[in-house]
Amino acid sequence: MSGDGVNTMRIGGERPVRAVVFDMDGLLLDSERLAIESLISSGAELGYDLPLEFCRGMIGQPADRCRELAAAAYGDGFPVAEFFTRHEATLARFVDAGRLTVKPGVTELLDALDAQAIPRAIATSSGRERTDHHLRVAGIHGRFDAIVTRQDVARGKPHPEPYLTATAALGADPEHTLALEDSPNGLRAAHAAGLRCLLIPDLVSPTPETRTLAHRVYPDLYQAITYITTANTAPAAT
Repeated sequence: MSGDGVNTMRIGGERPVRAVVFDMDGLLLDSERLAIESLISSGAELGYDLPLEFCRGMIGQPADRCRELAAAAYGDGFPVAEFFTRHEATLARFVDAGRLTVKPGVTELLDALDAQAIPRAIATSSGRERTDHHLRVAGIHGRFDAIVTRQDVARGKPHPEPYLTATAALGADPEHTLALEDSPNGLRAAHAAGLRCLLIPDLVSPTPETRTLAHRVYPDLYQAITYITTANTAPAAT
């Protein structure tokens, strides 16, 4: 392990990677900073000063859980429905203004999966409309074999259902499916589903718990390319 806490262990002996399931926000798309800006702006429009740390606490949470957090923090008088309607509209404006970008290494990783004929899916806590919109604006919507949103499952992350649903949609075995996540909730979901998970942190720094649950902690998706390629070419574990 390097001095910055990133796991740099050699990869020989890993199980082959036969399928990959991605998180979306903060992993494929640099969207979480935009979401936080939108939350703060929407709160201000309604006369509420939402602290940065409160908004960070919504990162990786399903929309229904975010509504619960807002109601619990600000009481029954908080206009939950109006707040999140404004938030969705503000975030959409940010995206349509060209502020949404893919994270470094996304295109190269998808190209590497194409070259190895590895199927891939998305398991996201975002709803269908937002997911489709953001992926299309980013130009990568058509590069996935399945997309599982919060509306496609009964229980969102950290429950394993999103990852189990995505794996089933690919016809893949969880033991040979790799998850890629940036948030603790997503990591917990992938781990509970029986997937190896590479953690590539975005706004939430790794904790002792997440370092234990993660199969590897990497600084970017370029390292995931190396991991997958090596796992699929190195001698299998005995």
